[in-house]
Amino acid sequence: MASSQCCDNPPALNPTGGEGKVADSFGGLKAYLAGSDESKAAVILISDIFGFESPNLRKIADKIALSGYFVVVPDFLHGDPYTPENAEKPLPEWIKSHAPKKGFEDAKPVIAALKEKGMSSVGAAGYCWGGVVVVDLAKAPEIQAAVALHPGPVTVDDIKEVKCPISILGAEIDRITPPELAKQFEQVLAANSGIPHFVKIFPGVAHGWSVRYSHDDAAAVKSAEEALGDTIDWFNKNLK
Repeated sequence: MASSQCCDNPPALNPTGGEGKVADSFGGLKAYLAGSDESKAAVILISDIFGFESPNLRKIADKIALSGYFVVVPDFLHGDPYTPENAEKPLPEWIKSHAPKKGFEDAKPVIAALKEKGMSSVGAAGYCWGGVVVVDLAKAPEIQAAVALHPGPVTVDDIKEVKCPISILGAEIDRITPPELAKQFEQVLAANSGIPHFVKIFPGVAHGWSVRYSHDDAAAVKSAEEALGDTIDWFNKNLK
């Protein structure tokens, strides 16, 4: 998790960004909410180390909501996103107080709150750090469909335990989940014939590309939009 790729292209956080609203407490966490309360299917978006105020992440939430989902982006980092310029708390130190296992536990009350709202199915998509949380949720199983985008350190043994439909969207240039590891994931999932799966490697992009991209880079935007399209397609197939 402590790869420098986790820190590339940090976003300029915006607490008021997006077309949705920020709730002070949803399942016990501050959260960005998008979509209709009348939706019957929900999607939880789990951020990378930069947290739920990332403008690109909120744009993703808004677009998934347009496909008919109630989307919640909880602040799993409890107001303490990773700050590259904070020399007193380098990434390995920051991770000690923000283990993905804690994100997994924090997600359970969020899922319970969604079910209390009448959601009949819940999916989750996670980016980098959040991808690890999503795989843990898929192992539990706490959700009905999962998407892990350029996940942090996930092992073959983790993937062997997945119990719900899962899509893994990887990057060609990724030291944390390199293409050869993603292909191992695909082999494991194929051997488990009861679990629908989709594994795809995006060429020419690096770890973090689907959420930490520059809007001035047309190729980066195109790849990120393709990943978002694949994410929505996966939920459409497995949540509705």
